[in-house]
Amino acid sequence: MSNVSAVSSCLTVPLAGLPADFRARALRWAAGFAHCAFFEPNDLAYPEGPFERLLAVAARADAAPRTLAELQPWLRQSGMAPCCGFVTYDVKNEIECLSSANHAGFSWPQLHFFRAETWLRWRAGQLEIHGNSEGVLAGIMGIELPVLAAPQVPVLRPRLPRAEYLSAVEAVREDILSGEVYELNLCQEFYAEGVELDPADVFERLNVISPAPFAGFLRWHNHYLLCASPERFAARRGNQLISQPIKGTTGRGTTPAKDVQQRENLFHNEKERAENLMIVDLVRNDLARVAQTGTVRVPELFGLYPFRHVWQMISTVAAELRPDVDLVEVLRAAFPMGSMTGAPKIRAMQLIEHYERSRRSLYSGSLGVVWPGGDFDFNVVIRSLQYRADTGYLSFQVGSAITYDSVPEREYDECLLKARAMLEVLGTVISEQSSVNS
Repeated sequence: MSNVSAVSSCLTVPLAGLPADFRARALRWAAGFAHCAFFEPNDLAYPEGPFERLLAVAARADAAPRTLAELQPWLRQSGMAPCCGFVTYDVKNEIECLSSANHAGFSWPQLHFFRAETWLRWRAGQLEIHGNSEGVLAGIMGIELPVLAAPQVPVLRPRLPRAEYLSAVEAVREDILSGEVYELNLCQEFYAEGVELDPADVFERLNVISPAPFAGFLRWHNHYLLCASPERFAARRGNQLISQPIKGTTGRGTTPAKDVQQRENLFHNEKERAENLMIVDLVRNDLARVAQTGTVRVPELFGLYPFRHVWQMISTVAAELRPDVDLVEVLRAAFPMGSMTGAPKIRAMQLIEHYERSRRSLYSGSLGVVWPGGDFDFNVVIRSLQYRADTGYLSFQVGSAITYDSVPEREYDECLLKARAMLEVLGTVISEQSSVNS
């Protein structure tokens, strides 16, 4: 390609000169590495902007951090390469005196990051190829995309059967009445075993069915995350820190008029607004632990945004960080995200362990990138498939916020609404039958 030029050890290529399926080819090329992270904004508008499109790979990740205590010293040695990785929900056990003992179908490390050896950035009409760039463009262009049949996954089984989920919601309502919590995010896992699928293909299908501003593809050895998240956990830009909790969901209308009515119903729903406000207050309190005094603010409260299948109520909380605050301090202050726990957070997490049947693992954790200089952007891992290629274990989790006003059957229906895109892409349904292991 004669229009490719080297600029400061970076290859730049006009996007107009690349084939329409270049991103799909690049992802399939990257999925061949043991460590791969792809951040996909799907060209969607979002308050404060979506993910930046980035694809990063590494063949090895020697001496990679596995705990918060190891993370910041490791990041200081990252040089000029971005560091990509994930933080699982179980990092809560390092932050607070908590534990996790429920069923685990995955063996993700507690957290893991890798320094990109090669990374691709899509910016201002150009593709940039950084790091070990020799032969990368030719390698990607030489990829032939396979023509694959749509997945046909076995019927998914619930780790928490419907009747037990409904009983758990009632029990949480009693906990709220007795003052244990104000709100609790109750989640459930649906899974299948012995599944064979092509992770890159399924991720592409998920993005078509449910495009999201914080989508991501992650490979860690034989573990894969296929993520269609609409939610940002936290982003740092200079001394500015923002968090954008989602609380409040309703389905899209089948006609333009019905869609407007659904939006209005969500905006005026007192239960949904109360859920959102409680989590906004929790996030304000979390950010205040690392913010300069008096700088925590709420630029947008109860914002309503449309996605393919749902309307979401999104609020934005922002703050100015104190000097020398780093990523680990932010995580210790604000992780796990309040939208996935409830309030007060520690008691909510204790009750989550009691009522749920599965470890959340990477679900309700975070996928993100840390740039040289300390800026970062992390999502909330929801609307996501987790898959183990070595065992064939496939699952997703969905949940809803339980308040005293919750109606158990409606909460269950909300879970199914959030599961809709994943079920569609897998070509399967949910069984009413319990797991024999549950």
